[in-house]
Amino acid sequence: MALTHNFKHIFPISSLSSKHKHSLTTKFPFSLNAYTNSHSFSTSIPSRIHNLQNPLPTFTRRLFLPSVSGIWDAITGGNNNAREAVMAIRRGMLLFRQGDFLGSLVEFDKAMELDPRQKAYLWQRGLSLYYLDRFEEGAEQFRIDVAQNPNDTEESIWCFLCEAQLYGVDEARKRFLEVGRDPRPVMREAYNMFKDGGDPEKFATAFSNGQENEYFYASLYAGLYHEAQKEPEAAKVHIIAACRSPYGQRSDDYMAALAKVHCLCRNWSSD
Repeated sequence: MALTHNFKHIFPISSLSSKHKHSLTTKFPFSLNAYTNSHSFSTSIPSRIHNLQNPLPTFTRRLFLPSVSGIWDAITGGNNNAREAVMAIRRGMLLFRQGDFLGSLVEFDKAMELDPRQKAYLWQRGLSLYYLDRFEEGAEQFRIDVAQNPNDTEESIWCFLCEAQLYGVDEARKRFLEVGRDPRPVMREAYNMFKDGGDPEKFATAFSNGQENEYFYASLYAGLYHEAQKEPEAAKVHIIAACRSPYGQRSDDYMAALAKVHCLCRNWSSD
């Protein structure tokens, strides 16, 4: 997910996660490790404040857990509810990784109750709703997120996936959320395939010799495209391939965990 942030509302974070290979230059002068699950953040203090008149960086939305305003409150002690909301999101992400979708949703909903600012950032909640077959609520969550960030490719696709289950592929495509250009070639091609229709086999093949993360994402989204088309056997082939890929096996990426729990809840063996 790509995102351009306004520094008036949110601080960019430097992430060492294997999720995507986008790095940021602005750093927090404190550690956020206690508030994250699979992401780590730099603790160095910048020597000077960056010139805010320079073009703002574009980076991956999923480098973020909850809204950074909530994280700031949690760390500075300015809002106990915000601190508890951050911890609830962390617990929810852990439960999702374990395949406990309902438990994860309970935690994400608790985070929203504690700090309503989180709702516009809780793409994780939308994923839990998808796997609970609560597609209307999932689509609503992704639409809220895209309204906050109109350059989020993956949330646009996941909204489509929810609505394809509700209305069918053709109607879901008419409702497709158009977003800005993703800096990642694999996600640009995935976005075009879901938006306009395409051949998931050609899509997966195009990145079969690419970087490890590109092969993983091409396999995952080819499988999800087949699932939207009600082609479970073809979906199974690609999503198992994503799980078995080097990136799928070694990465701490939340989407690598998603591929594994997708296989689990569909009773597919990825061993």
